[in-house]
Amino acid sequence: MLSPIALFVVLFYSYTKRITPLCHLVLGAGLGLAPIGAYLVITGQFATVPVLYGFAVLTWVSGFDIIYALQDEAFDRANKLNSIPVWLGTKGAMRVSECLHVLSFIFVLIPAFLMPVGWIYYLGVVFYGGLLIYQHTLFSSTNLSRVNRDFMTTNGYASVIFAVFYLLDIWLIK
Repeated sequence: MLSPIALFVVLFYSYTKRITPLCHLVLGAGLGLAPIGAYLVITGQFATVPVLYGFAVLTWVSGFDIIYALQDEAFDRANKLNSIPVWLGTKGAMRVSECLHVLSFIFVLIPAFLMPVGWIYYLGVVFYGGLLIYQHTLFSSTNLSRVNRDFMTTNGYASVIFAVFYLLDIWLIK
């Protein structure tokens, strides 16, 4: 019953490039609804922790979408499309992405204070944060050649590694 809402947000994302440079946040919001919706479907209840994970996904996806959009900056500018790279330039967009990834790290850490977790969860948070930092060292404002292969691969590893550590922690706590 909730999927049309998330689907609308994700499909609306493409059109937001014609409206606002904050389009990256719309994509992040669409994907950030997943943990909230999944929790609601499974438990039938609303809770704070899934919302925090929703914000973690929102800021994580928005941050990497901004980096990915750096490759399209000239095209977006020429076609009068909005994006944070067009709005703030390459260096400004990189700073916004870094800030969003710091927020994502914080939103992954906060649940540790709201639910029982063990050392494996914290190790997963450290790996997640480390990979977020590492991926920002893979490119520069003058060399975006590693964004497709290295950045996106590392970004994918970050989410999977955190999920594996989270699940291991749950399994070992019970």
